[in-house]
Amino acid sequence: MKTLHILKTEPDSDTRTLIDILSEGDAATFPLYKGEPDYGKLIDLIFENDRAISWW
Repeated sequence: MKTLHILKTEPDSDTRTLIDILSEGDAATFPLYKGEPDYGKLIDLIFENDRAISWW
């Protein structure tokens, strides 16, 4: 199952561990905290993946 992780802030080590566990080896990340996000790309990624998880 492909998973998209949407990151509002830079993940700490605990969050990275959870992302690795939940991803099961097939994941994409989209950092909202780096500059001006490309929301068009985010929409495309949401539809390309089976599930999306938003991290605070």
